[in-house]
Formats: sequence, structure tokens, C-alpha cells
Amino acid sequence: MPDIEVSNQLFTQAAMLMFVGMGFVFAFLGLLIVVIRYFISPLAKRFPDKVTTTTTNISNNQDTAVIAAITGAINNYRKKHK
Repeated sequence: MPDIEVSNQLFTQAAMLMFVGMGFVFAFLGLLIVVIRYFISPLAKRFPDKVTTTTTNISNNQDTAVIAAITGAINNYRKKHK
């Protein structure tokens, strides 16, 4: 019987350690979310990322040629790998 009591005590200690560890991680992550939300977010509003716009000078014929080539490659792949 002493082995069962020792095992029970060890299991209880292990469970308590697990829950304390999980609680610590939960509290740390919650604090991290609060810090990011309330301290970093105003900085992001004050210094926003620059939005870059890119224009492409690809003609419509080149687009259709690329689409046709991709479609043909897909069809060939599907025929070979049925």
C-alpha cells in the first residue's frame, strides 16, 4: 500500500506543477497581448507602413499567352498522371 500512496502523491504533485506551469504560460501570453495591443498599436498608427503601388506594363496579348501556356501545361500534366 505505501507504493500506491507515494504514486498518488507524486501524481498530485505532477498535476499541480502542470497546472501552475500552464497558468504561468497563460498569464504571460495574456500580458504579451495586452502589451502589444496598448503599447505597440499606437506606434503603428503613428508610423504607418508606406503603401506602394506598382503598375505593370504587360500587354493583354502577353497575359493571354501566359494563361494559354499554363493551361496547356496543366492539361498535359493531367493526361500523363491519370
